This record gives sequence, C-alpha cells and structure tokens, in this order.
Amino acid sequence: MECYNCGAPLSRAHYCEQCGVDVKIYKKIIKASNSYYNEGLERASVRNLTGAVESLKKSLQLNKMHIDARNLLGLVYFEMGETVAALSEWVISKNYKSRNNAASKYLKEIQSNSGRLETINQTIKKYNQALLYCRQNSKDLAIIQLKKVLSLNPKLVKGHQLLALLYMEEGRYDQAKKALRSAAKIDTNNTITLRYVKEVERKLREGNPKKKKNDDLISYQSGNETIIMPAHFKDNSAWTTIVNIVIGVVLGIAITAYLLVPNIRQQAKNDANTALKAANDTISTKEQEITALEKDVEKLTKKVEKAKDSTNETESKMASYEQLLSAYSAYANEDMNASGSAIEQVNEADLSSSAKVMYTDLKARVNEKYIVTAYDEGYKAYSRGDYTTAVDRLKSVVEMDETYEDGNAVYYLAQSYRKAGNMQDAVNYYQKMVENYPGTERARTSQACLDEAAAQGIYPNRLPETTETTETTE
Repeated sequence: MECYNCGAPLSRAHYCEQCGVDVKIYKKIIKASNSYYNEGLERASVRNLTGAVESLKKSLQLNKMHIDARNLLGLVYFEMGETVAALSEWVISKNYKSRNNAASKYLKEIQSNSGRLETINQTIKKYNQALLYCRQNSKDLAIIQLKKVLSLNPKLVKGHQLLALLYMEEGRYDQAKKALRSAAKIDTNNTITLRYVKEVERKLREGNPKKKKNDDLISYQSGNETIIMPAHFKDNSAWTTIVNIVIGVVLGIAITAYLLVPNIRQQAKNDANTALKAANDTISTKEQEITALEKDVEKLTKKVEKAKDSTNETESKMASYEQLLSAYSAYANEDMNASGSAIEQVNEADLSSSAKVMYTDLKARVNEKYIVTAYDEGYKAYSRGDYTTAVDRLKSVVEMDETYEDGNAVYYLAQSYRKAGNMQDAVNYYQKMVENYPGTERARTSQACLDEAAAQGIYPNRLPETTETTETTE
C-alpha cells in the first residue's frame, strides 16, 4: 500500500513515515475496497454476476484506482454480453495504468479480431431494432430480431430476458421458461430473471390445475387387496341401457350442433382475423422500413451528387491555378508561346481576387510580347514558303487582334491559307480586308482573290467595287 500524498510505501503506523500525513482513514477505505473486490470475485466464481457487479462497483466507488476490480468488472460485463460496458471499463483501466495491465491484453484480443468487432456492432444494432419493434407493438418482428441477436451473442442476458417477456405477452410460457433458463445459466442470481421465472411458474400452474379426486368413489380393504368401486351402483336393464344410449347420442349431436360447431367457426374466424391483423402489421412495418430506406437512398444520392460537383469544381480550380503557374513560369523563361498557350487555358472564374489581378496583369504582358513574336514567326514562315506554320502563328495573332499591324496579320493569314491550298478559309479573311480596309492595295488584291474564288464556285457573292485611293501598302 502506498501513501496517497507522496506515494511512499506505508508501514503499520497510522501516518506516513515519508511525509507525515495521517493515513488511518485512508487505510480503512483501501481495506474496504479490497473486501468488496474479494466479495465480487467470490460471487463471479459461482456465476452470481449481478451480485459481482454490485460488489465491484462499491469497490471502485471507494478506490477508483483499483485496477484488478475494474478489470474484473469488465470481464463480468463481457460474460453477461455487455461488450460495450466491458470495453469502457478496460479503456479506463488502461488509462490509469498503461503498463503491465491485463486490460491491454483484453482490448488487443478484441480489436485484432475485426470479425468479432463487426459481430458486436451487428448485435447492438439488432437489439436496438428489436426494442423499436416492441415500442411499435410488432412483437413477432421483435422476437425474430432477438433470435438473430442471441445467435450472434448467446451470452446477452438482456436479450434472453426481453425474449422471455415477449413470450409471456404472447402467452407462450413454456418458451418463456426456456429463455429464462438460458439467462439463469449465465447469471444465476439476476433479480429480473428470478422475478420473471416466478411469474411464468405461476401462470403455468394456473393453466394446468390438478385434477380433483372423485368423491363418488369408495374403497375398502379385502385381505391384502384394496377394492375401489362407485359409491352408488345401479343395475339397469337392457331396455334402459338402449334408451340411455339413444339419449346420449341425441345429446351428443345437439351439443355438437349448437355448441361445438359455432365455437369452432368462431375460433376459426378469430384466428383468421388475428392472422390478418398480424399480416397487416407486418406489411405496415415493411412499408415504413421501405419508405425510410428510400429516404436514406435519396439523401445518399444527393450527397454523392454534391460530392461529385464539389470534386469537379475543385479539379477545375486546380487546373486553372496550374495553368496560371505554368504561364508565369514560361513568361519568366521568356517562352512566350508556352506562356500564351497556358494562359489561354485558365478559367478566370475559378481564380480568387488576388489571383485574378495576377492573371490580368500577366495576360496583358504575355499578349503584348506573344503577339509580336507570333506575328514575326508567322511572317517569316510566310516569306520562306512554310504556309502551315504561317497559318498557325498568324491565326493566333488575328484571334487576339484583327487590326494588328494595320490589318497585315489578316492579309497574310488569307494569303497563307490560299497558298496552302485552303481557299475556303482564305476567302473569309480576304472579305475582312475588303470590308475593313477599302481603297488599299491589299483590299484590291483581296478582291481579286475573291473574284477568283467566285469563278471557282467557292465564293459566289462578289462585293461591290471599292473606290481607289493613292494609299499603298507593302
């Protein structure tokens, strides 16, 4: 025994030799706690589990640090099928003493067996469902559910007791007695079990009264033999016997016709009504379950859709930020082509306020350099006859600014399309030159190309001739 104040070992003295505190009352409390623990241990050894729980709880009230008492209480709960209560006691015990504690072993054995944990969870759910059926007065469903519970956890005393109570409500006392016998094997001194057993035995006695002795019989001793005979004996003649037989047959037919048959019909009708009511209750319960499941499915579907939308939105935002970073990195490396391509793939709506400022500034800078570079590359490609490259680079310039270089980008793009053999796309840009830059040399050249396309059937609608001016372009 250790001092509660300083933790030093205590001697037989009524004070601590280390710190001098009075430990007389403390020693009495510890001894009382140990006494209750020993009492609980004795009760548990003879399967008086309810009594063991009471003694161990008193022991822990006096000394909550009594590790052995707490571990034993957990074992008793576990034996009664109260797995959650047992786990709670072992967890508390392990928190008080983390090393060399049997509770660690108990918890490890249960936690390492995932199947057992799943069985415990299913037992709890099914037992709660059985209680719900009882509240809904669906006794048949509750009995079925409890049988499933007890098949998973045969030691659940509460399950046996509730099953017995339902059997008693149904008037099935023999089955109730069998369920209570199973509960008594687990916990011999459970007061609820004993009270139910007493009630069942009383009902069974009332339903099977002992037969009364027939007072119309007399007996007498003749030597070593006992003679039993009716008190009144009447010798009937043959005629009287026949008359009595006929009367008996008539009475039997009358009783059958007027008493038994109506009762049988009424009983059959009552049984049919009872069966119909039970079926209606079952159908109603099933409909409620189906409705509840449908609602659960609807809720889960909405959650899944919401999660998908959230995921798609998050992925879109991440892609936009990645493209923005790629554009910034390429701009820093003076790779305007890569920077321009990346910034075109950024969705401005996905960006935050600060990111939008960065995006706008970077886009303006990139476009300014990108359009110069792209036009330069496109014009050089056009000059050396690489019309495919010229179309690719000049088209990107036109998409950004159709008026770039006073329309030269549009003009050379049209020329590149025509010389690449794609007159269908070339006429669109020739028409832009004619409409936007009338009177220029480029407009006249574009008009001539449009006339050629019209002659080929590619461009049927020729625009009116434009007024010539002295302006010339290269």
